[in-house]
Amino acid sequence: MTELTRIPTPAGVAPAAQYSHVVLGRGRFVAVSGQVALDEGGGLVGEGDAAAQARQVFENLRRCLAAAGADFDDVVKLTFFVTDMAHMPAIRAARAEHIPDDRLPAASAVQVAGLVRPEFLMEIEAFAVVGG
Repeated sequence: MTELTRIPTPAGVAPAAQYSHVVLGRGRFVAVSGQVALDEGGGLVGEGDAAAQARQVFENLRRCLAAAGADFDDVVKLTFFVTDMAHMPAIRAARAEHIPDDRLPAASAVQVAGLVRPEFLMEIEAFAVVGG
């Protein structure tokens, strides 16, 4: 496991809610492209269901990280692209299944007008640091 340092509230910065302001580590950088709610056969999971899509997206992230020899403990940054900020509670719930509150990465959430296909409610990308 990578040794990461999380700084949830740097001096002079308002406290973070649901993320760490800064995460740093030493090792090999891993970038995972934005993942959407497609199963391994390319079928949509959870049409119109933010919770089902979020669970599938995090499963896809887990598989991508594993392919690079990483896991969620190595993640330093997540970026959430959502078509509606109302989907964020479902994303946070899915994230909580994989990342405990004391190991939260840095994060950004961006509402977008649309994603590559209109049935996608979210896309999430990850950045990780593996090894020291």
